[in-house]
Amino acid sequence: MTIALDGVLRRYEWGSRTAIPQLLGEEPDGRPAAELWFGAHADDPSPAGGRPLDEVIAADPVGLLGAGVVDRFGPQLPFLLKILAAEKALSIQVHPNREQAMAGFAAEDAAGVERNAPNRNYRDANHKPELICALTPFDALCGFRPVAATRALLAELALPELRFVEAALAADDPLRGAFTAVLTHPDPGAAVAALAARAEASGVDALAGVRLAAADFPGDVGVLVALLLNYVRLEPGEAIYLGAGNVHAYLRGTGVEIMANSDNVLRCGLTPKHVDVPELLRITEFAELADPRWPAVGGSFDVPVPDFRLVRLEVEEPTGLDDPGPLIVLCVEGRLGLADLELAPGRAAFVPVATAVTLAGKGTAFVAGVGG
Repeated sequence: MTIALDGVLRRYEWGSRTAIPQLLGEEPDGRPAAELWFGAHADDPSPAGGRPLDEVIAADPVGLLGAGVVDRFGPQLPFLLKILAAEKALSIQVHPNREQAMAGFAAEDAAGVERNAPNRNYRDANHKPELICALTPFDALCGFRPVAATRALLAELALPELRFVEAALAADDPLRGAFTAVLTHPDPGAAVAALAARAEASGVDALAGVRLAAADFPGDVGVLVALLLNYVRLEPGEAIYLGAGNVHAYLRGTGVEIMANSDNVLRCGLTPKHVDVPELLRITEFAELADPRWPAVGGSFDVPVPDFRLVRLEVEEPTGLDDPGPLIVLCVEGRLGLADLELAPGRAAFVPVATAVTLAGKGTAFVAGVGG
C-alpha cells in the first residue's frame, strides 16, 4: 500500500522566496523557503497518513524496507529526498566518508561536545554523499578545477595579491597547498577584494562562481576558495554528484536533491558558522575533477554508494516502476496517478518494498530508491 507524504518545509536565509511556493501552487508569503524534505530523517520526518514516516517505518521495518535494506542500513530509510531552492549561495562545504564520520562522531562524543553545539563537526556517524538534479538553470561550485586551468586563469588575472596562490599551485601537492594557503592566510582581505573587483569587471565564465560568491558574501575567504573550484551551470535534467571529500557549494537555482541519511557538514567559506580548518584539511579529497556533471543512463543517476539512486521519469503513458523498493516518488510537473493517489507538483508518496505500482497520467517524476 502506497502512503502519501507531505513535504516538510525548511526556511534558511539563502532560500528562494518564490520557487517552492510556486511549485506547490501556493502564493509566496515573502519568506525564504529553502528546502522541502521527503523522508524519515529524525530531524524532520515527513507526515505519512497522520504519523511521522520514521514512526511508521519503526513499527514494521522489515515489512516496509525489506530484510536486505535492514541488514545493510539498520531499521531506517537510508536516504533523504529534497527539493532545494537557492536564491543565495550556500556555504562552501565538504562531507566526510563513513569511516571519518564514525571516528569524528565518537571522538566528539568522548570529548563531551554537545550534539547541537555550534562548534560540533559531526552530528551523526554516517557519511553524506549527495546528488542534485536541476529543475531550473542551476549554478554551483563542484570539485577542484584542474590545476593547469587554474594556473592559466591566475596568469590571465595577473593580480599581485594572488601570487601566494600561484606559488602554492606551482609547488608539490598543489591543490592541498593552495587550499591550505587560502584557508590559513592571516589577512586575506586584500586578495579577496582584488579578486572580487576583477571578477566583477570580467565576463569570463570561469569566474562566474567567484562573482556570485562575492556578491553574497563580500570580504569572505570563500571568494578565494571559489577560484580553485569548478563553476558549473546545470540545465534542467542535468546533475552533479558530491562524494566524500568533494569541496562544493550550491549558488542559485532549484533542484531535486538526494543524499544519505546524514547531517554531517564541514564548512570552509561563505558562512558565519564554525570552520575547523585542520579537520577540513584531513577529510578533503585533493584531486582534480575534470567534469563536474554526473550523467544519467536511461534517466537513472547511479552513484558509487549503496545508500541511494535517483531516476528521472518523463511520464507520457502508464509506466511501471521496476525498482523493488522501498521508494519515494515525487511529482515535479503535471499530474500523476500512483495506485489510489494523485500526485501534483511538490507532492510525494512512499512505496514499501515489493509493492508493484504504475505511474499514470502526464508529467515528470523523480523516483528515489536504494542503490545496488
